[in-house]
Amino acid sequence: MLKFAEFGQEMPDKRPVSRRRSDWGEIYAGYDEQRAALQSARCSQCGIPFCQIHCPVHNNIPDWLKLVVEGRMEEAYELSQSTNNLPEICGRICPHDRLCEGNCVIEKGFDAVTIGSVEKYITDTAWQKGWVKPVVPRRERPQSVGIVGAGPGGMTAAEELRRLGYQAHVYDRNDRPGGLLMYGIPSFKLEKHIVDRRTDLLRQSGVVFHSNVEVGRDISFEALRHKHQAVLIATGVYKARDFAVPGVGLDGIVAALDYLIASNMKGLGRAAPKFESGVLNAAGKAVIVVGGGDTAMDCVRTAVRQGAKSVKCLYRRDRANMPGSMREVSHAEDEGIDFVWLSTPRAFLGEGHVDGVRMIRMRLGQPDSSGRQTPRPIAGSELRLDADLVVKALGFDPEDLPATLDAPELATTNWGTVAVDFNKLSTSMPGVFAVGDVVRGASLVVWAIRDGRLAASEIHKYLSERAEAIACAS
Repeated sequence: MLKFAEFGQEMPDKRPVSRRRSDWGEIYAGYDEQRAALQSARCSQCGIPFCQIHCPVHNNIPDWLKLVVEGRMEEAYELSQSTNNLPEICGRICPHDRLCEGNCVIEKGFDAVTIGSVEKYITDTAWQKGWVKPVVPRRERPQSVGIVGAGPGGMTAAEELRRLGYQAHVYDRNDRPGGLLMYGIPSFKLEKHIVDRRTDLLRQSGVVFHSNVEVGRDISFEALRHKHQAVLIATGVYKARDFAVPGVGLDGIVAALDYLIASNMKGLGRAAPKFESGVLNAAGKAVIVVGGGDTAMDCVRTAVRQGAKSVKCLYRRDRANMPGSMREVSHAEDEGIDFVWLSTPRAFLGEGHVDGVRMIRMRLGQPDSSGRQTPRPIAGSELRLDADLVVKALGFDPEDLPATLDAPELATTNWGTVAVDFNKLSTSMPGVFAVGDVVRGASLVVWAIRDGRLAASEIHKYLSERAEAIACAS
């Protein structure tokens, strides 16, 4: 170990920009055994591993890096998957530069260990070698749990519940499990066969997926509660935040998630009428994406691959204050995205259909509660930009779940998220739990995984106590 003093950080090979701009494949190749071991050996094996502390699932990162160096790959995989149900997915899409790698103790001056790429290498190797096996419970339990939503939180909870022997039933409104892993995240970050492979494993583990079933429409929430002994809400958040500027209702101004879902549906061979009609297709258009998070980066890079005439990203702060992963920003810059820093829309222009954006320049003032400097408009700095398609990537808010589920007793917070006891993830309704974005607001996949693991444990406690009480009463 301690090779950071001899060898620098070396990411896996990145495909040339000219090739990746025209296809949907992941941009990084994988490590070979030698390079994975060398980069793992750069870990300093520090006594207080800040990488592990700042990982939401508290992966045993230094330990599995050491196992990779020693060539003990199967043990490295066993350790990796013991804390993370979706390691091959987190290795691809986690913002490592903000989490584990951003808190690596050698990051100051030597560049961080490439933790995410090694995690991806470990699990991809495990799949290739056949080490990834379905869950086999020690004993089956008669109680069943209904899970609303087949995203990362729901998938994680389902696997953990099966491990404990419960019958896990996952209900999702889409035709395939995965949630935003399948339909929201572009394939150049997460190829869809990776998600399919994981959901197939869950089926082999005994998880039952009910696709094309929307709770509140095809089956009532109350019926779900009667059918199962516990219910977990893992629906995520999909409601796009909007502008409050003139012209926002013009045609050609679309929500980021609608745009990304249409693109992914087309890539999966599903009918995507708004893509086919051109409404959600950037081909040949001047595209402006407004926002600075990872979703905005997904949108600008998708537009490039769709053959947009030009792609601009408007963000009201500067590059240093971007809320998303700097690595994703760098990829977008490589692919030719024109970032218009310190700018925000004042109005959308056009007759019926958008044909331009009137923007205004910003300056940064005092830091706000998040620690980032507050943007302020600069008088007299307005400018017009041409646009045929504007994508709003301002973040997401939860829908009115009590109304959607016809469950008025389901308590929510002032932000519209489901109110829970964060120690148990239990809601105001007995036997009902909630995880992920619907509890936290729009957040990271790895936080949904952490919540799913905790919720499964708490559901187990709840059902065990309930079964014991029934046994004592009888």
